Amino acid sequence: MLQIRCKNNGITKSFPEGTSLLDVYQEFAKELQFPYPVVSAKVNNASQGLKFRLFQNRDVEFLDAREGSGHRCYVRSLCFVLYKATQDLFPGSKLFIEHPLSRGYYCNFKKRNNDALTDDDVKNICQRMQEIISLDMPFRRNEATTEEAVRVFAERGFSDKVKLLETSGQIYSDYYMLGDTADYYYGPLVPSAGYLKVWGLERYHEGLLLRVPDWNDPTHLAEKVAMPKTFDMFAEKVRWDIIMRLSNAGDVNKAVLKGHASELIQVSEALQEKKIVQIAEEIDQRFHREKDPVRLVLITGPSSSGKTTFCKRLSVQLLACGLRPVSFSTDDYFVNRSDTPLLPNGDYDFDNVETVDHALLEDHLQRLMRGERVEIPEYNFVTGKREYNGKKLRLSNDSVLIIEGIHALNPLLTRNIADTAKFKIYISALTSISLDDHNWIPTRDNRLLRRIIRDYNKGAYTARETISQWKNVCEAEDQWIFPFQETADVMFNSALNIEFAVLRPHAEIILSSVPRNCPEYSEAHRLLKFIHYFIPVSDKEIPPTSIMREFLGGSSFKY
Repeated sequence: MLQIRCKNNGITKSFPEGTSLLDVYQEFAKELQFPYPVVSAKVNNASQGLKFRLFQNRDVEFLDAREGSGHRCYVRSLCFVLYKATQDLFPGSKLFIEHPLSRGYYCNFKKRNNDALTDDDVKNICQRMQEIISLDMPFRRNEATTEEAVRVFAERGFSDKVKLLETSGQIYSDYYMLGDTADYYYGPLVPSAGYLKVWGLERYHEGLLLRVPDWNDPTHLAEKVAMPKTFDMFAEKVRWDIIMRLSNAGDVNKAVLKGHASELIQVSEALQEKKIVQIAEEIDQRFHREKDPVRLVLITGPSSSGKTTFCKRLSVQLLACGLRPVSFSTDDYFVNRSDTPLLPNGDYDFDNVETVDHALLEDHLQRLMRGERVEIPEYNFVTGKREYNGKKLRLSNDSVLIIEGIHALNPLLTRNIADTAKFKIYISALTSISLDDHNWIPTRDNRLLRRIIRDYNKGAYTARETISQWKNVCEAEDQWIFPFQETADVMFNSALNIEFAVLRPHAEIILSSVPRNCPEYSEAHRLLKFIHYFIPVSDKEIPPTSIMREFLGGSSFKY
């Protein structure tokens, strides 16, 4: 008999060898009383599907769709139902699950004959999805040699999955069946389609928006948010992918194997520099207009999006336009630590907008824009106090003021400054590269890997500590950054198509240091599994001015 300890309640019970997690959950169900349906579990801190069978003593933690891996399991399974429905109705069609958007997932759907998607098509797809769910079709996992899995997908015309598996370096690979439809996913699915009670599907631009449960209450759909500018930024990145002939991990790996890594880096950097030049030229045009010239540039973005390096590269291009950029960070206007707002648990809430003395900041901005000389404070992060060390600024006639910080687009900071005088920039690492057509890469994973590497290289935090903080970071972004991103005049995508291949040699060593017996191991294990899909590439070709150097080290900019 096995001894299985349920981490949800700390109780240990005996089970026969080969018992499934679903059977274990049913034994514990009465005592657990979950508020929402359980969809997956962690076994010794590694994510598993509920059909996973146990053959040794284990710790088990059951999860609903509020927890990260549980939510991903639910969404993955829903994507498979969507894919099967499209194949049943439109044989030979192509479904591309491209990226998260509007609190759902944007999907590009191409019929075999290239006819346009109609409202009736969407209605029929929804009806077929509901039929699959009502029939409670089981998801069947098959473990096969990678050669066999490649054969299965090659016969079905899945070139994206063939390239991914051929370059994965794995001896065995899992794939799933739903009825007679095969697909590949790099994480577990729910046991059967009947688990998927909450979902929606609707027309969105030229494609589909797959709507999913709310993170906080999985019994309701996440509220849809209009994100036209974010959609356009993703569309621009897709156009770049077409230029580079890259859309998924297999394409990247094939290019690396052919010796094109250096070229991919050069083109990616050139495309980013081209975008920065365009932004600088637009600022220059608005600066020199006769009526309502722009004098203030505001730059914001979530953690590890590359704001600081972007600010410096933009300053260089503004100089090339003949302007004199003057910049500082909102961090210098932090209130003294003793005045910092607190979280419910008593910790300092450093991401709260009230950590910034926005009244003083706005006063200084207005005075600078009137041509006055202002002494700018400098925040001492060691003592937790704001200091005045003689740093005085004054704008000349050809100066443009650049402010960078996570709250830069929050209207509280500049509410008395005319919008016509402001140019607002939002920057984030919006990854458009997917593992394959149905396995997107969460944009937050890109930034989390960057942050883990930077924190480790600076000696600030271990990977375990960075991962443990990440949930709070994401919650703060949802509250203080994302609500204002669509107010930006322009958006900049700091992700590189070859980025994960370059991050891999750094990340895998750091992530491997996370102990198996801690909760953070689950996320470290997932990130390791994901990043191993990319063939590693040395960072020696990454230029010293690259945004990636902000995280890898070796930047020519002073921070």
